[in-house]
Amino acid sequence: MGPENPRTVDLTKAATRPAGAPAAEAHIRASDADRDRIAAILREALAEGRLDPEEHAERIDTVYRAKTLGELEPVVRDLPAAGGRPQPGAGAAATASGAGAPPPDQNLVAIFSAASRKGRWHVPARINAVAIFGSVEIDLTEAVFPQQQVEITVTSLFGSVEIRVPENVTLRSSGSGILGAFEIDTHEAEDGDAPQIQVNGYAVLGSVEARPKRGALISDLRDRMWENHRELRRQLRDEHRERHREWHERLRLERQERRDRFRGRFDGGR
Repeated sequence: MGPENPRTVDLTKAATRPAGAPAAEAHIRASDADRDRIAAILREALAEGRLDPEEHAERIDTVYRAKTLGELEPVVRDLPAAGGRPQPGAGAAATASGAGAPPPDQNLVAIFSAASRKGRWHVPARINAVAIFGSVEIDLTEAVFPQQQVEITVTSLFGSVEIRVPENVTLRSSGSGILGAFEIDTHEAEDGDAPQIQVNGYAVLGSVEARPKRGALISDLRDRMWENHRELRRQLRDEHRERHREWHERLRLERQERRDRFRGRFDGGR
């Protein structure tokens, strides 16, 4: 027998991949955000009548048992994405454009003005801050850190940049002040998995200041985030059970109505 045809081997391997998902991405472990995104698509499909309650129940069960992106993608392959948009061909591609994707770089520029970023937000791996005769405020005390390493590059010319971080993160610096102040309260967190923030740059006749905010701990924020996530999952389960119960009740009434009509015809023919 002659040598195996390489083209045939490649096609065979490709056929084993989930449709539209590259092999490497299909085996990426699914996050809770990935599962919630798919569950939202299923919930909307149920509300629009694209799925009946039984199909919805089966797919939801599959979603919360899925371990990889390749297992999630087939669940919504025949459904539009949330909001009626066409469903991406691959689960990983949807993740790249949705909640599971790393946030893009953040640029804060203040020229004879003020710029700030604070509150509840996802911190990108890189932040660029420029203050020219202006002020920039970066508050990370209520932020979520999708990755451990965060680099903040600052340029202050006759301006000011103020950075506030939680108390239990690592804060490092490699900047300098030229006729200005570059003041960073460096700190090494005891937890090796804590976010690490590196502040680089310079201040020319301006100021750069970074220090922890007392009472703000990243562990508290993480606990709050997971509690919100657990509450969302509980709401999804309760909503699914209620719709399933309504579907069964409607089915029972329809069956009862058919039985009554049959009995009426039978009694009338006597």
